[in-house]
Amino acid sequence: MRYFFNGKIEKTDELYTIRIPFNVWEVCKQRDVIDAELVLDNKIIECELIPEEKGKKGNYKIHLQEEDVSHVDTDKEHKLLLHVTGSLIQMNRNSPYSFDNPIRKIDGIDIIIQPEDGICGQTCVAMLANVTIAEVMSVMDCREWQGTMGRVISALNYYGIDHSDIIMYTEGRDATLPKCCILMEKMGLYCHYLVYYDGKFYDPNLGIITEYDMSKLQGYLEVKVE
Repeated sequence: MRYFFNGKIEKTDELYTIRIPFNVWEVCKQRDVIDAELVLDNKIIECELIPEEKGKKGNYKIHLQEEDVSHVDTDKEHKLLLHVTGSLIQMNRNSPYSFDNPIRKIDGIDIIIQPEDGICGQTCVAMLANVTIAEVMSVMDCREWQGTMGRVISALNYYGIDHSDIIMYTEGRDATLPKCCILMEKMGLYCHYLVYYDGKFYDPNLGIITEYDMSKLQGYLEVKVE
């Protein structure tokens, strides 16, 4: 997967770093030092993602060398595209679906309210695929508070629900949403997920809402519909 966000280069002694605005463990399901590629002002840079100090599980920074940033103004914020390979759990090997043969054509959404906290990601997939939460939990093989974005994307792949390969992180900035997408809100240590479709927001907690405070939005993944 690739991740698009705005970031600023920080310098400490001879070290250049960029803060990553999402929990890498929650999204990518990877630990320790992670190899990645960064596109910075049209330059592709091989880099490492290094975890921050202990006690902040999943918080990472991009580590860069001086030659990596010599072509940019380090005092300004930059648009960044980060590519982390092998960041999805594969659960579609025995799937009867594909992007050419999806479980359904998404031309509307029926609201599903999650019966308990911690399964909003599974509920969003259930709304998009028009199946039960129980089925999605079986496909994703995860329980409450385990439905990370990486597992959500892998479940979309299982059901043949096409989507962008870039997660857009807005961090509370104004954004023009695509016709259909999964939204991520930051809620403490976890993310809350909801579905946006054609002008309405389908929240597993609140039901259908027509207005949304974009300052709460951490980011979104586009779901491709006609």
